[in-house]
Amino acid sequence: MNISEVAATFNMTPATIRYYEKEGLIPPITRNESGIRDFKEEDLNWVEFIKCMRDSGLSIDSLAKYSKLYQQGDATLVERKKILIEEYKKMLEKQQLINATVARLETKLDNYDQMIQKCEQGIFSKTNKSVSEKVKV
Repeated sequence: MNISEVAATFNMTPATIRYYEKEGLIPPITRNESGIRDFKEEDLNWVEFIKCMRDSGLSIDSLAKYSKLYQQGDATLVERKKILIEEYKKMLEKQQLINATVARLETKLDNYDQMIQKCEQGIFSKTNKSVSEKVKV
């Protein structure tokens, strides 16, 4: 699969994929006789993994370290796990902040719903009053 196909598959730009390769987030992609990147299944797995991690806010540095360690083999399992644990903790902190913000927004939206309902009731009762006064005449 060429870089344009991979980019389309993952809703990314070819430039982003090239950048991730240049920065060491994904291992070097094998190239065909013409020098064009030829993505294999393992390469696609890396692109998907890195995209997921970046979309979630993981840093370029952490992912580059992780990728470099991965390429060194099983001797780096503990180090790789430490990186993922640290990023996991950061994500949990972000999740707590997001959850608190969502809860606050939900309360705010409920308050607006109540205020709008009161305004609508006021308008409706004024309209009914005007109609009933005209009927009396």
